[in-house]
Amino acid sequence: LKNAKIASKGEYPLCQDTGSAVVFAEIGEKVHIEGNINEAVNEGVRKGYKEGYLRKSIVSNPLFDRKNSGDNTPAILHLSIVKGDRIKLKVLLKGGGAENASRLKMFTPADGKEEIISFIKQSVKDAGGKACPPYILGVGIGGDFEQCAFLAKKALTRSRANSKKSYALLEEDILREVNSLGIGAQGLGGKVTALAVYVESAPCHMASLPVALNICCHSHRIKNLQ
Repeated sequence: LKNAKIASKGEYPLCQDTGSAVVFAEIGEKVHIEGNINEAVNEGVRKGYKEGYLRKSIVSNPLFDRKNSGDNTPAILHLSIVKGDRIKLKVLLKGGGAENASRLKMFTPADGKEEIISFIKQSVKDAGGKACPPYILGVGIGGDFEQCAFLAKKALTRSRANSKKSYALLEEDILREVNSLGIGAQGLGGKVTALAVYVESAPCHMASLPVALNICCHSHRIKNLQ
């Protein structure tokens, strides 16, 4: 609680895990970039973590010789081309504990809404208090194996209900079911296990129904830059 009060007085870390730097970059079609945008983003992350005294958490090799990169790079960069003459960056600093609790399941079209809600509810129940609730839940539905995971992560950059009524209602249904678990803040019990649920969807193959859940802790650190 003391740490939370200190963090609220300025832009200070609430948690020692200052996460992986996940960057969603929307590049305007009229923008001309000189140089390498990957290198530019990594340099920004490098400076931010050094000057902000943030913990560096990235190891260069995931399995063998897990040495810390020393500057929290490389960032995870997602690029998309959009209309306009601007570059818009959404930077999500994603903690490892919450990321570890995320799940993906390949449903079939015969499975319906209730099966999806049950899967998400059980995944949150399995996470319990380990991923630092109350949570923000990003859900990806559709696409393929890789895209639904991307959609779940992208959903965490939103702050409003889905613009499609059917998915907005699904967000409400999932939130209600998750909060009925009684896990509460930090797993100590209570009515608020999740603060919000955001769903992103995409077309998918007629034989598939992939669903991904990306869990974010209450220390939801995101910046929008343009």
